[in-house]
Amino acid sequence: MALVLLRSPGEMGADIALGSAQRFGVPLGFGGPHAAFFATRDEYKRAVPGRIIGVSVDARGKRALRMALQTREQHIRREKANSNICTSQVLLANIAGMYAVYHGPQGLRSIAGRIHRLAALLAEGLRQAGIELSSRHFFDTVRLRLAGRAAAVVTAAADAGYNLRLVSADAVAIAINEKTTRADVAALIRLIAGVDADIEGLDEQLRRADPFLPASLLRQDAILTHPVFNTHHTEHQMLRYLKKLQNRDLALDHSMISLGSCTMKLNASSEMIPITWPEFSDIHPFAPLDQAQGYLQMIGDLEAWLKAITGFDAICLQPNSGAQGEYAGLVSIARYHASRGDGRRNVCLIPKSAHGTNPATAQMCGMRVVVVDCDESGNIDVADLAAKAAQHAASLACLMITYPSTHGVFEEAIRDICAIVHQHGGQVYMDGANLNAQVGLTSPALIGADVSHMNLHKTFCIPHGGGGPGMGPIGLKAHLAPFMANHCVQPVAGPHRGQGAVAAAPWGSASILPISWMYIAMMGGSGLTRATEVAILNANYIGARLQPHYPVLYTGRNGRVAHECILDIRPLKAASGVSEIDIAKRLMDYGFHAPTVSFPVAGTMMVEPTESEAKGELDRFIAAMISIRNEIHQIEIGHWPADDNPLKRAPHTQADIVDEQWQRPYSRQQAAFPLPWVAENKFWPSVNRVDDVYGDRHLFCSCGPVDESDESAEFNAVNHTGVKT
Repeated sequence: MALVLLRSPGEMGADIALGSAQRFGVPLGFGGPHAAFFATRDEYKRAVPGRIIGVSVDARGKRALRMALQTREQHIRREKANSNICTSQVLLANIAGMYAVYHGPQGLRSIAGRIHRLAALLAEGLRQAGIELSSRHFFDTVRLRLAGRAAAVVTAAADAGYNLRLVSADAVAIAINEKTTRADVAALIRLIAGVDADIEGLDEQLRRADPFLPASLLRQDAILTHPVFNTHHTEHQMLRYLKKLQNRDLALDHSMISLGSCTMKLNASSEMIPITWPEFSDIHPFAPLDQAQGYLQMIGDLEAWLKAITGFDAICLQPNSGAQGEYAGLVSIARYHASRGDGRRNVCLIPKSAHGTNPATAQMCGMRVVVVDCDESGNIDVADLAAKAAQHAASLACLMITYPSTHGVFEEAIRDICAIVHQHGGQVYMDGANLNAQVGLTSPALIGADVSHMNLHKTFCIPHGGGGPGMGPIGLKAHLAPFMANHCVQPVAGPHRGQGAVAAAPWGSASILPISWMYIAMMGGSGLTRATEVAILNANYIGARLQPHYPVLYTGRNGRVAHECILDIRPLKAASGVSEIDIAKRLMDYGFHAPTVSFPVAGTMMVEPTESEAKGELDRFIAAMISIRNEIHQIEIGHWPADDNPLKRAPHTQADIVDEQWQRPYSRQQAAFPLPWVAENKFWPSVNRVDDVYGDRHLFCSCGPVDESDESAEFNAVNHTGVKT
């Protein structure tokens, strides 16, 4: 918000700028979720971790958006992974972006100007009353020198309804926001200085000359000049714009999203209601705990329930994503070894099938990754594990393992695997990405894990939000509990006092915890167990129905999968030239989001239906996949050319269907309405297939030029520039 008024970091010579978009309409929420961002100069863009959206063109030459740059560590060699930045706060970034769209540059200047003017009124009123200011220049935060009175002033302010920051015995800091009023400023001056300030007179004085923001620091260039930030300034305009964007998203409100390893389950409306309550959304991350007793009760309930579900002795709710949970867990392991004089233990065993964040996290913790082989059935090669554990026994820190495995099967040797690691002095970290197949049937601690993270945005129903917010709390056994993350600003009671933090707030993104609390409270133990059983049943139903058409790559000894199954597309590609990407694009024409593509095995599709989907929806997905297989057969027998068929041309847009120059070997009906029920709830893709090669060669990651006939530039402005503002 300050940069609305101040010169940009880039203009002042910075190469990298970090910040938070929380001030752009995102609630404080007792710590989050918020969207942080960092921006960098163009020459450093290919070193950026995370994901950046860029502009390309589609098959019809229309401007289209794509993932232009991404750090997804599963795409590179495990031992070279170095960034575990995975979950992005996309939902919060969009909130911040829409805040900028709605208010526009003039509205934002008005808001920022109001914030600073009120802070300046407070500072000048206190200065004239004899209170010493700690700094001459500021935007919204005034720091005072109070010579031993700081604690008394903070207490008196709290009694009057104001939370001030106690910096030291002699200093207090006061932050102003756009909801602060002149009456608040007058009350604070009276409380601190004991005088009644002339607010009108102070305001007139500051209008003539503001000594707290020198002209040399003020921004002179225009901001947010793209039309999207200068158009939608009434509620009707804004709602219609949001609806237009929503119509371009193939989301769970349209059909099943079977992304493997993502657990895209129902986010029930009843679970979402509490996060709108101001009692949860409007509390500061470091508010006095006697003002957060409701939060603390909910957090206590959730910790107790997660202990019961996972079998662990302690829960840390601080990590904001699964990847951050991995980091917190491995830090706890490293601290534990160091406390025993075993600081030399730095080898982390990781199966070849692991999610890419596992080796990246180990690298970030200063560990050396040793990859463990998998057998032809997709299980960990126990003999290879035993050999490498023995080889590195003196330096073995831990094993990182996912259960059920990333290959979608329950590894029968899992307890033996944990025992081997423990035998050689290591700890077992269990990646909780697939916890949805364990809840109520088994638990990480029962299996033998020492620490594990839980994806609350998967197993426990927090929405994915297009990539965030997420929560990745960790559970730990008693011997690791003293080494889990704590917080220096707001320490949490327990054996881990004095430990450092892994996130900005003590309980992470606390304001979305009510979603998981509601889910567990409403489901109860028997409901959670039933959900796990149905999730496994649904995956096996899909696998069994599709096995005659698409080989299921990995199964257990009894021919079953866990909660997801991997379909092997490689034989079809060899016979027809149709790839997993072609099938993924074609599924859009049937109204379905694609499963996970080429992870964890290249040339495959991983399907996870979750327990939320009824049999009718599963049958529609199965029918779509079988219909696509029949289309592939038409290519195999030469009925359609290998380069001109519904799969290679997918997805089909309305522009395709109304094109008077339709000259394809299949009908418009086959293209857009391949099965009778598709027309009842047709999803129209907004672009044709995006040209990835063009996008790579013409990397463009900012607002596109304005073209009224091409709204994708407008869409890009919201999702990219809005985040960077």
